[in-house]
Amino acid sequence: MGTFIINGGNQLRGEIIPQGAKNEALQIICATLLTSEKLTVKNIPNIRDVNKLIYLLEGLGVTVRKTSNSEYSFQAANIHIEYLLTQEFQEQASELRGSIMIVGPLLARFGKGYIPKPGGDKIGRRRLDTHFIGFQKLGAKFEFDIKNHFYKVEAQNLKGTYIHLEEASVTGTANIIMTAVLARGTTTIYNAACEPYVQQLCRMLIKMGANITGIGSNLLTIEGVDFLTGCTHTLLPDMIEIGSFIGLAAITGSEITIKNVSIKNLGIIPDSFKRLGIKMEYRNEDIYVPRQEHYEIETFIDGSIMTISDAIWPGLTPDLLSVFLVVATQAKGSVLIHQKMFESRLFFVDKLIDMGAQIIICDPHRATVIGLDKQLKLRGTTMSSPDIRAGVALLIAALSAEGTSIIHNIEQIDRGYQAIDKRLNKLGADIKREK
Repeated sequence: MGTFIINGGNQLRGEIIPQGAKNEALQIICATLLTSEKLTVKNIPNIRDVNKLIYLLEGLGVTVRKTSNSEYSFQAANIHIEYLLTQEFQEQASELRGSIMIVGPLLARFGKGYIPKPGGDKIGRRRLDTHFIGFQKLGAKFEFDIKNHFYKVEAQNLKGTYIHLEEASVTGTANIIMTAVLARGTTTIYNAACEPYVQQLCRMLIKMGANITGIGSNLLTIEGVDFLTGCTHTLLPDMIEIGSFIGLAAITGSEITIKNVSIKNLGIIPDSFKRLGIKMEYRNEDIYVPRQEHYEIETFIDGSIMTISDAIWPGLTPDLLSVFLVVATQAKGSVLIHQKMFESRLFFVDKLIDMGAQIIICDPHRATVIGLDKQLKLRGTTMSSPDIRAGVALLIAALSAEGTSIIHNIEQIDRGYQAIDKRLNKLGADIKREK
């Protein structure tokens, strides 16, 4: 188990380039299974979850070549379907939530897809019903081995149909899209997730020969095709990392320029930080966050306490609420953080209270933060990272705190953030990694 030792209180300064988007990478890499031709994917982040998925595809028989630090080629010409039934596959796939998205492409191309219950963050219930109901509506037979937690879908012929998703699941939408592009006839997906990463997946599939309309909306129409070809695709910068850097700059009183952020794909993330009083400037595709001694949380028009909550896109992504909560502890004013989607995402808040934050936990979904206006800084402590997003939020808190903090289980942070210690140390942070 790895550990970060952080000496907090340093002001950071300089430029930082966000990594490629983790969530997009997982979808795009799975989509390479849809064709026997070579695909080139650029801007892939070097993080644990992505590397595990690449290793999983290699086990399936995909030829993977790393052509530069962040560029890979994939060719799924010789897939070993029987690998899905091996103990090695079950062990590898069960460690990674994103492994669920290999099922759709395998079902579409080979008529079968198997997966053990996938792992990932322990942030509450994360049902897979959306995926498998979608497969069944396209004509697949579904089987669940409850004793071994193993899922199977098989189909002789997939046929397009109308699908109204019970929830706008991002991975569920992506999985069903990747299945429908090779199904016969027309598939309509209503209440589809429309995050930029889903849009990116659709655009890549179109370059491969798919026929998809409605991109960017919650109503997708897919005309099935007989086969797909190779192409080259570049991942977006990671919006979660960009938001984390904005929050880090504010809480540490730092001056940071975040490079090449693709502003149009950030949605309301920048405006939501502005509601906390954080200033920023757009400089072409860069975001400049100036040094601020203080930042003040807005109130609603009637003077009531501001609420920041997550929502399906184009609402605020739930992956950033942990960062908003930490940043609010040093603002002036109060805010209600409402985490609607996952009931266990606020379980890290007790660590912040130990650091001196003034937070009232209302219930598993809501916490009221009373900003201290930096009059009483957070203090260093020892803690453990429970999941990716809470882990980086705790790192941000530790960087702003007085004294030394220790964060254990940093493998959780490494799952989603590439060499975060080295990159922040270049800006003036003091983070030491120990095993």
